[in-house]
Amino acid sequence: MTRPSTSELASFAASLADAARGVIRRYHNFGVNIEAKADESPVTVADRGAERVMRALIEERFPEHGIAGEEYGKLREDAEFVWSLDPIDGTKAFITGSPRFGTLIGLVENGAPVLGVIDMPVLDERWIGGRDYMARMNGSPVEVRACPQLSDAILAATSPAMFEGTEEIYAKLCAGTRYQVYGGDCHNFATLAGGHVDLCVEAGLQDYDFLAVVPVIEAAGGIVTDWEGRRPAPGSTNRICAAGDKRVHDAALKILNG
Repeated sequence: MTRPSTSELASFAASLADAARGVIRRYHNFGVNIEAKADESPVTVADRGAERVMRALIEERFPEHGIAGEEYGKLREDAEFVWSLDPIDGTKAFITGSPRFGTLIGLVENGAPVLGVIDMPVLDERWIGGRDYMARMNGSPVEVRACPQLSDAILAATSPAMFEGTEEIYAKLCAGTRYQVYGGDCHNFATLAGGHVDLCVEAGLQDYDFLAVVPVIEAAGGIVTDWEGRRPAPGSTNRICAAGDKRVHDAALKILNG
């Protein structure tokens, strides 16, 4: 079978995001029942419906590809290509009416993230990028910004609560940066790719929380690793350090591993 081109895969990933948007927008701000999963995280009919439509499209277009989704698990996980799906990254934001939640769609080839979409259904922003595919937001090229030192950096994280057990290390990192902003979930990674923040540090993540963002940030000229400095891959980590400038990334890793 002929390998699809990167542009073909990117176009298909965008169609997955379109399908997820169609489901999610029907439910946002209209009130939905909230269920608690085994880990006590919330889930709604919008999460499940959005993942179902994406999985159906993958099965139709690329039946040989694998799928690893937050709501419905893994299928053909040993395939050459595996789609990583997080239908609503930021379900707490979604259920409280905030627009800062997104859909994450990543493509992994032979264990390496190669293409990603960060789609913000309510904000109407779509960030996409990957190997040999420049980073774009709504079709316009984006890139990270230069930041010469950590003391100049704006740090974004979803919540300080995720750093349970590493509070002292995180406090030291905050003390070394210029500003800290919270909330945002996957939108933090998108704004880093767009040159609005300089550093994103997260912990307690699952594969589907970061596999899509790695190619987007890299395509925008940034760097994404685990806290030890290794490029993330499926099953490799639950802690991410992303930066637009390698100088800030290096300085942050020194503190995280201090």
